[in-house]
Formats: sequence, structure tokens, C-alpha cells
Amino acid sequence: MTNIRRHERTLLLIAGVIMLNGILAVSLTLGSVDYNIIGTTCGLVISFIFVNALLHKAGHAGDPLLLPLAALLAGIGLTTILRLKPNLFLLQAMWIGIGLLCFLISAFIARRLEQIAKFKYVCGFIGISLLLSAILFGTDIGGNKNWVILGPIRFQPSEFAKMFIVLFLAAYLSERRELLTLATRHYGPLVLPHPRFIAPLIAVWGLGMMMFILQRDMGAALLYFGIAIIMTYMVSGRLSYIVIGLILFLIGSLLCYKLYSHIQTRVDIWLNPWADPNGNAYQIVQSLFAFGSGGIMGSGLTYGFPGMIPEVHTDFIFSAIGEEMGLMVAGAVIIIYIIMVYRAFRAALLSTMPFSILVAGGLSASMALQIFLIIGGVTKFFPLTGITLPFISYGGSSIVANFILLGMLFAISEVRSYDAK
Repeated sequence: MTNIRRHERTLLLIAGVIMLNGILAVSLTLGSVDYNIIGTTCGLVISFIFVNALLHKAGHAGDPLLLPLAALLAGIGLTTILRLKPNLFLLQAMWIGIGLLCFLISAFIARRLEQIAKFKYVCGFIGISLLLSAILFGTDIGGNKNWVILGPIRFQPSEFAKMFIVLFLAAYLSERRELLTLATRHYGPLVLPHPRFIAPLIAVWGLGMMMFILQRDMGAALLYFGIAIIMTYMVSGRLSYIVIGLILFLIGSLLCYKLYSHIQTRVDIWLNPWADPNGNAYQIVQSLFAFGSGGIMGSGLTYGFPGMIPEVHTDFIFSAIGEEMGLMVAGAVIIIYIIMVYRAFRAALLSTMPFSILVAGGLSASMALQIFLIIGGVTKFFPLTGITLPFISYGGSSIVANFILLGMLFAISEVRSYDAK
């Protein structure tokens, strides 16, 4: 155990060195070194190590890779943001610091995760209320009505809602796992339980479609519905739920495409961005040019032109990484995400409590889907969704929410025998 903790601290130090090296590289190429930026970076590195030491002094024994991987991704994100938007660097660093504090708090709270299952309907109500707040009080930014502005504070409720939705679904499905497994009704080749037992899935589908229509947010709709379907499959092991889910979402998507012009635009620029390269498809076209010009090794930090992509520091930050750091670093980012998602699912497999298994599985699926949707969007593998890249994209809501999610996974992974595998 001691050796594992020593290795964990070593990994955090390596992530910190990479972060500091990237910040120095950008600062030097820009012509001057800002000691406030260097000091802030050093403070963040120390904060990661301090949080790690505090957790282990308190007896936590979570997965030793989760926090170092998050630190590495945050370092890549900070380096890229300093390159793209130097005026936002300190804000992003502040959000990472707040995220670390939230990681610490959620890691302590999630140790009593089974007690949260008693309040599943409260979690469901909070999650739905957060989603509805964006629909009722949201502001249209970048084509998606998923931001709520309260004075100087601007945040995305959907980033936090997903965790409450996962908690609700995990509690509800773990209570009814036998009913979902022992399905009794046949609908052609499909076998399903009584409709009242899958009512929450229908409700989530309806909520996803409402978000699709009112918020113009395809990414969030896909994310939430995908989480519900995957978690149901985890409980039942029946492909019927996957098939039904895909059919329902396809029907809803086709209806939305026929009825709403903004959905048609998103799909059309995905199918053929070259029909309007200087108009609606400008972002995705510039993103493709960025990847093409970056090549294997990249153009070098500050030697590319990622600023030509609108909102490059949020939705298209992966394109900037691909252009200036090349396929080598872009591929490394994908590998880091794969390892993180693997360790997250591994925490679910090693857990012994049904509720914890489903929470870890749901959070892992949420992370994996979000990564897939945003990277698929900027590479034209999938229509643009407007969601953020975890731990890398600029934005307080995304950073804080993902650190909370990571803290929950860290707590669930506290299986003393994890070093045996």
C-alpha cells in the first residue's frame, strides 16, 4: 500500500512538471514570463499534492490513478487556455482550485453513498429542476439555451444535473433490478417488463426530447438518454432496452429534424460542411483544417492559427490541441481519457453494493459519452453538440462538476483489495 501511495505522489509530481513546463513554454514563446501565472501554476501543483496527502491521512484508499490523470488533463487544458485566451488563465486556475476542494468534499460525502439512496426522489427532483431551470430561465449562447446567468455568475445547470439523475436512476433501478431482469411481456422479438416499471426511462426520454426541442441541445439530450439506457442495461443485461432506447431516440430525432430548422442546420453541416464553409459550417470546417495542418507533431505552441475557430477555448479546444501539439498529444489525451474511463468502470466492477455499482457505472458512462460526443463533434464523426471536454475546456461549471464526479468515483473505488488486480 505504501509503495502505491508513493507511486501516486510521483505521478502527481510528473503531472505537475508537465503542467509547469507547458505554462513556461507558452509564456516564453509569447515573449515574457508572468510570475503571477507561474506562481498560480505552482500553487495548483501543490494543491493537488496536498489534497492527495489529506485524503490518505484521513484513511481514504481510492484509485491511485484518478487524481493524477485529472491533474494531467487539467495541465494540458491550462496550457492551451493560456495560449488561446491568456486573460482567462487565472479564472480557469481558480475554477480548478474550487474543483479540487469539491473533489475533496465529494470524496468524503460519497463514502456514505448508500445513505443517499434513501433520498432518490429528492435527487431526481433536484436533477429535473436544474434541467428545467435552463429551459425556463436559460440564455441562448452559441445556439444552445443551456446557460443560466445570475448577475456576474454564469453556469450550465445540466453539468450538475447529470449527477443527481444518475443517483436517482441508480437507486430506482437497484430496487427494481429483479423486475427488470425477469421481464414477462413479449413485444415481437423484444422482452420487457410491465410498462409501469420502465416509466422512469420513458420520462427521461421525454425530458431528453424536451431539451432537444427547447434548448437546442442535442448533446445533453443524447447524454442523459444514453445514461438511462446504459444503466438499465447494466441492471437487466437485456439488449431489448438498448434496442427500444435507440428506436425511441431515432423517432424523436427524426421528428425534431422535420419540425425545427436549427436541428436541420446541425445535421446538414455534419453531412456536408463544404456546402456552406463560410457560414453555418465555419466552425467545423476550420476545425478540420486545424487537424489537417497539425499533422503528427503539430505546428508548435503559439505557431498555429486556432484562433480562427470561434469559441475555440470551450467547444473546440481539442482542435487547438490537435493543431499545435499534433496527433501525438491529441492521441495521448484520448488514451488518458480511455484509462480514466477504464478505472472508473473498474471501480464499479470492484464494488459490492448494487447502488454503488450503478452509481459508478452511470458516472463512468456519463464521462465516456461526453468525451465521445465532443471529440466526435469536432472531428465531424458526429454532429456538433456544444458540450465541453472534461477537465480541459474552459468553464467553471464543467470543471467543478467533473471534479465532483471524480470525487464520487474515488470514494466508490475504495476497495482495499484493488492493488491485488
